[in-house]
Amino acid sequence: MSSKKRRSIFEIIDEYFENLSEWAERFREELIEKPTWNNRTCTIEPLRNIMVTPTEVIITVDLPYAEENEIRVEPIGSDLIEISAKMKRKIRFDEFGMTQYEGEFKTLQCQTRIPVPVYTDKIEANFKKGILEIHLPRKHREEIPIE
Repeated sequence: MSSKKRRSIFEIIDEYFENLSEWAERFREELIEKPTWNNRTCTIEPLRNIMVTPTEVIITVDLPYAEENEIRVEPIGSDLIEISAKMKRKIRFDEFGMTQYEGEFKTLQCQTRIPVPVYTDKIEANFKKGILEIHLPRKHREEIPIE
């Protein structure tokens, strides 16, 4: 007989609502439109794409005017990576044709959530022609044989 404790229906409902609120927060972060710049820190968020393959996760980040030796890729936990790069020159709003805003940007910065478990200690990054490509090997669950 198993010594595993049975959970009450209230514990199961609490866990369900906790998971639902976590999912809603992630959904809100991903889909709700927000400004892609921060005047206070002089940063602008670069365009990025995440591709999940059976063996790895590939993150592609557009870093125009970035200085190659000033690019930083840092894992923040097991499912979040922060990418930042100093730019060769400052960019102003009026260069985008936006005359109603004032400010200039000298850093590209973003945080990217990784949708599957990966080995963050085995990050490989390549920078070529303004595009940063990050490769992260996926963690795979091992099946346990049942006797």
